Amino acid sequence: MSSFPAPPPFDLTAVSTALGPLASAFSLRWLETCASTNAELMTHTPADDGQVHVLIAGAQTAGRGRRGRQWQSWPGHSLTFSALWRFDPGVPAPAGLSLVVGLALAITLEKLGVHGVQLKWPNDVLVHGRKLAGILIELLPGRGPTPAAVIGIGINLQLPPDVSIPEQAGVTDLAAELGTPPRQETMLAAVLGELHKLLDTYAAAGFDALRGAWQQRNAFAGLPVRISGEGKDITGICLGADEDGALLIRTDHEVSRILSGEVSLRPVT
Repeated sequence: MSSFPAPPPFDLTAVSTALGPLASAFSLRWLETCASTNAELMTHTPADDGQVHVLIAGAQTAGRGRRGRQWQSWPGHSLTFSALWRFDPGVPAPAGLSLVVGLALAITLEKLGVHGVQLKWPNDVLVHGRKLAGILIELLPGRGPTPAAVIGIGINLQLPPDVSIPEQAGVTDLAAELGTPPRQETMLAAVLGELHKLLDTYAAAGFDALRGAWQQRNAFAGLPVRISGEGKDITGICLGADEDGALLIRTDHEVSRILSGEVSLRPVT
């Protein structure tokens, strides 16, 4: 159990104020607790009213990460939310979508003054090699002609001092990187604003328009890595992402393209 004091009430009005002219683009909803914000939006999908529906939770009892992992959060000291993002017909979702979301998070953190932000394919945000945020994207198939994705994001604002997160070699939080973490409302507004900007670019021109910015922050650029999962291992040099978001690994014999996110990417030590 966390030893943190009870957090102050979440202020949706403060988020809208911080969003300014963009506030009308979003429909914000707060829950004290739920099993999973992604699962809630997937199961009870709001009608398409032209807004991006955002569900924020104080606590998740069954928060999920990629590959079925649990995402841990602490009320008032983590920011966990999901956004239902609809795209016009013809947009190449989901190609590279998780990478664009990661890039939006990275740029947000850099604007806050965080140094050493890195992106780990396909959905982790690191600071000097330690995980600060994660992304889980799930598509909504069969919901009409408009492509839609539920974008789940978890950000560590301030972790308990004795935290232990399974399968993570190193974690960090914004308290460690900035001294004082931003309020949840401030962080949410900043992320939503950056997402709005980058996903507009993505919808118009695909991941390739943002690929260079992602490559600049690639945590393993030019380094030996190992890809494991789906019955085989690949070891080689990480070349970054292709124009459709696939991971490129140069082996002794060829350049392999990794499309599935259900694999594990690790450095070779």
